[in-house]
Amino acid sequence: MWGWFLAMLIGGGGVAISSAKVIQQGNEALVERLGVYDRKLEPGLKFVIPIWERIAFQETIREKVLDIPPQPCITRDNVSITVDAVVYWRIVDMEKAYYKVQNLQNAMVNMVLTQIRAEMGQLELDETFTARSQINELLLRDLDVATDPWGVKVTRVELRDIIPSQAVQESMELQMSAERRKRAAILTSEGERESAVNSARGKAESQILDAEARQKAVILQAEAENKATVLQAQAERQSQVLKAQATAEAIRIVEQILTSSPTAAEAGKMLLALGYLDMGATIGKSDSSKVLFMDPHSVPAALQGMLSMVENNKG
Repeated sequence: MWGWFLAMLIGGGGVAISSAKVIQQGNEALVERLGVYDRKLEPGLKFVIPIWERIAFQETIREKVLDIPPQPCITRDNVSITVDAVVYWRIVDMEKAYYKVQNLQNAMVNMVLTQIRAEMGQLELDETFTARSQINELLLRDLDVATDPWGVKVTRVELRDIIPSQAVQESMELQMSAERRKRAAILTSEGERESAVNSARGKAESQILDAEARQKAVILQAEAENKATVLQAQAERQSQVLKAQATAEAIRIVEQILTSSPTAAEAGKMLLALGYLDMGATIGKSDSSKVLFMDPHSVPAALQGMLSMVENNKG
């Protein structure tokens, strides 16, 4: 009897051990009872009934990365390109992920490839390079809607590489080379134009400065000549004033002498006669002067005549 009891005890312990299941943190498990879904197991120590129940599916609910292999696509302008991508996703409903689709990961890969082909077929080649972020957003939206019945949440889609065919790459390189030459020619012409404009502007400014310098020189020369004329006139006037003062002083002295000496009258007449002679010399220097002919032998007679003229003028 003790043997039977021990066998029952050992058998019960083995059944208890086989019915205990440990679900890791971040995972969930689905339990079937006699081939029909019964319940979902959360992380921790769980028990199932041997033979009657079994764990049909166990998977993580953490976010996973799905690597999409390179896929040939045709753009709207009939250019062949190769595209690969990375999809970040996680299971939000374990029951749908197991019972709604067979081989979830394979179905996800084919769904992503189909969506990538569809999106690339709506774009031209240049748009595939410039609108990558918009393409990622469109793929994320479409894939999230398409995988919702499978209990899957797509969190992010990233296109990694968009590689055109070799012929397209060569034509793109030729186009880029032509574009660079075009830009270089435009920059060269703009530089030459700017240089010509600067040169013309420099010449115009130089001519303006030259004209202003000549104008200032003429003004300064005119001012200098005007000042010289004024100074010359002032000098002549001063000279005439000094001559007049000297003449007045001489007349005063002569007058004093004439009044003090009885023979001074004859000397005065001689001085007046000499003054007439000086006046004749001055007249001879004038442009409009008259020529007075005089015989050198008759100079005393001329002087006597001048003395008599002086006496008559005095009388």
